[in-house]
Amino acid sequence: MRKSKFYFFSLSSLFFFTFVANAQVKPLSSSEILLNLKKLNVLGSAMHIAAHPDDENTLLLTYLSKERLVKTQYLALTRGDGGQNLIGPEQGEYIGIIRTQELLAARRIDGAEQLFSRAYDFGFSKTREETLKFWGENNILSDVVYHIRKNRPDVLITRFPPDARAGHGHHNSSAFLAELAFKMAGDPTKFPEQLKEVQVWQPTRVVWNTFSPGFSNQKPVDKGSFITIDIGGYSPYIGKSHAEIAAESRSSHKSQGFGSGANRNARIDFMMHKDGIPAEKDLFDGIDLSWSRVKGSEQVAQLVDQAIRNYNVSYPASSVPVLVQIYRELEKLDP
Repeated sequence: MRKSKFYFFSLSSLFFFTFVANAQVKPLSSSEILLNLKKLNVLGSAMHIAAHPDDENTLLLTYLSKERLVKTQYLALTRGDGGQNLIGPEQGEYIGIIRTQELLAARRIDGAEQLFSRAYDFGFSKTREETLKFWGENNILSDVVYHIRKNRPDVLITRFPPDARAGHGHHNSSAFLAELAFKMAGDPTKFPEQLKEVQVWQPTRVVWNTFSPGFSNQKPVDKGSFITIDIGGYSPYIGKSHAEIAAESRSSHKSQGFGSGANRNARIDFMMHKDGIPAEKDLFDGIDLSWSRVKGSEQVAQLVDQAIRNYNVSYPASSVPVLVQIYRELEKLDP
């Protein structure tokens, strides 16, 4: 999918959430609409990859989506079918349905999109070998490659390392498959049957969102290059810190009794380079985040700038005419 087509759908979503309200959809505030307009001007993207519902770093997802304004996705290989249920009797595929909905609820709060593979959570597994044998390694690898090719992320971010420190065969496997898929997604000889629907895509880099005894704010002990990111921040458009938003998101995992306390503290996370072009200072080093990466989009870029510059906080609906213009220009980019 081309970048312009993604923003075509993003703009459609902006129309929907801005001007349509019902019992299921919480209408955006005027300042949140402005934040979404600014998001239209950022074409970067990141995909966070782990194994289960609750594995995701919701604070990182919030930072990427609401501070860096990039397209942000969480790929959970499973739906948590093998986990416990603290709120009811459902087990197996039924708890998987519940946890799927909890993930979707979390993403509505932190602003990321939710993706899945076909992997089934069969319960605790000590080793990667056992996990991949049960899942069918090639099938799940194919799923990860397909998601990369379809969504075209600039950066992949794993939550776990592909070794024993992951603490669980599923966790270990999620990192192993992510790093392998990174190499394969840009190779037309790998899973060539997918090319009927998607094109090859090579992300710029894959990094590991490392953890240490405190899980954050502590320099990793691993040898290798890494960058530091303060993901703690505050969003003046939402009136909450990233940690406060992330706490609400994480608390959506009710069947697991998960949640975290809201705070406004600094939070330093470390991104260790695993493959691709190393970042020197920033996660998106060397990546063009502007409309210039889309051929023929000059008019779109000008109109988006106009929409942001002339936005009326007291009367958001005044932006509708220019949004319609943007929509029509985007249609021209993908005939």
